[in-house]
Amino acid sequence: MSIVESKSGYSFQPESFIAVKESHKEAYRLRMAEWRSGGAVERLPSPTKLSRARALGYKAKAGFVILRVKVRRGGLNREKIMGGRRPRRYGYNKITHGKSEKWIAEERAQKRYPNLVTLNSYYLAEDGKYKFYEVLLVDPQHPNISKDKNLGWTASNKHKGRVYRGLTRSGKKARGLSGKGKGSEKSRPSIRANGRLRRH
Repeated sequence: MSIVESKSGYSFQPESFIAVKESHKEAYRLRMAEWRSGGAVERLPSPTKLSRARALGYKAKAGFVILRVKVRRGGLNREKIMGGRRPRRYGYNKITHGKSEKWIAEERAQKRYPNLVTLNSYYLAEDGKYKFYEVLLVDPQHPNISKDKNLGWTASNKHKGRVYRGLTRSGKKARGLSGKGKGSEKSRPSIRANGRLRRH
């Protein structure tokens, strides 16, 4: 007797999202144009990628806030150096933020809603100029959140501003804290602090 593995409807949503993107390219192009002309932070009534949002802790109830954030792609520029030096010593190339665009999107969402707590975020889309992310935030004072067994921890004051301290998933990854065990001995308590401890 063969056992048939059952799958929920949410497991098919990532595949259908990609299929719609390929089969409705014109509609996808118009959507990207609409997002590009919109604001830097837009509040949404529901997640665009429901399966991904649910995997990161989203629940369809009061207390959740979903934001779409656009971040400009590419590195940074600096003013031209007027002093004399070789061109290779100008230091124009590979000037970056030092953090991922996803982390920047979370910080901008938190800045727009300082009374909320950033839960997580996920990649949405990109074009030639911007990358788009959806950020999940919760209201820690709402009874639906503070009494939830999985989200009640956000009501504690020690989690305020956690995105600015690099405590979200993208922040820990940028800080080099995504790995454990062999090969990551020098990444804790942080890369800079570990080197400082080894020097003394």
